[in-house]
Amino acid sequence: MKKRILAILMMVTMVSVLAGCGKKAADDANSDSKEADEKSTKIEGTLNVVATSENYQPLFDRFTEEVGPEVEFISMSSGEVLSKLKAEGGTPAADVWFGGGIDAFMDAKENGLLEQVNFDAAADLTPEYKDSENYYFSKGVTVVGFIVNNEILEEKGLEAPKSWDDLTKPEYEGEILMSNPAISGTNYAVVNALLQLKGDAGWQYFEDLNKNITYYSKRGSDPSTKVAAGEVAIGITYIDGTLAELEESADVSVIYPEEGMPFVPEGVAAFANSENEEAAKAFIEWFYSDDENLKQLAEIDQKNTVLLVKPEIEGLELDFKQDELLTEDLSLFGSQREEILEKWATLMGDKGEE
Repeated sequence: MKKRILAILMMVTMVSVLAGCGKKAADDANSDSKEADEKSTKIEGTLNVVATSENYQPLFDRFTEEVGPEVEFISMSSGEVLSKLKAEGGTPAADVWFGGGIDAFMDAKENGLLEQVNFDAAADLTPEYKDSENYYFSKGVTVVGFIVNNEILEEKGLEAPKSWDDLTKPEYEGEILMSNPAISGTNYAVVNALLQLKGDAGWQYFEDLNKNITYYSKRGSDPSTKVAAGEVAIGITYIDGTLAELEESADVSVIYPEEGMPFVPEGVAAFANSENEEAAKAFIEWFYSDDENLKQLAEIDQKNTVLLVKPEIEGLELDFKQDELLTEDLSLFGSQREEILEKWATLMGDKGEE
């Protein structure tokens, strides 16, 4: 009897061991299958990105970790991107265009240089800040005001400007720096917005302003950095968290113009005929589909204007009141671009940096 019981116990033990081994084998197989599925869903290759700054590296590193492609950057302003695309017959040097004035993206769409990207999260974006056919989107808004060097103004007995009209005063001759609107999307926005504001008197305004500007710099960051360095008294500049840092390190002040701040949405798009179209589309969908990505962008950009694009993001607040922005017809930014820049080139003459 005891032998029979012992035999039964041994059989039960063997069955349990075999079952356990079977479960482990099944778990291992499922794990291997899951890893294989994850690898199969990841995208291979390299995503080439034209961006206004390499500060976005942490954001794209996250994309690489979650989606697959390695990312390489090309630093270029929006005006340079558009000129290069047109000069090279629409053959892009990259897959994704990340940042720069929306006017250039509008122009690029009209010339068939962008790829349509459809994804569910696009419906959550404010209509004013994306193309109705999903050829381009916005990642935020650049607002523009002044930065002044208080020490220079005091030495020369000048008061700080309070308005756009103040900038045309004769006492500011040679004291103002602005970036070239043909290169800088930010400053093209200034020109277009003020032309809309001033109507028939718009071009006369810029002729008067031109008398006070010795040269037009290439980069949008030049006015703020050169004012902080004491090279010039007044800069027409974008306003974000980097200016707060300058206020701490130099004797400068940021001024919000009385008439309001020109603004321009910053574009994001996939280039048509790019080498890695799949990765480009995957990035745009990934970027807008998770608010954590947009929050990381706000931290990198040191501004929260992505809230204008997607107001439902929690944990962010705008740094200004929306009624401080000028009223603009953004559709004119693209349609008027060539005409305005042709007139601007004549007005500017040889003052623009190459």
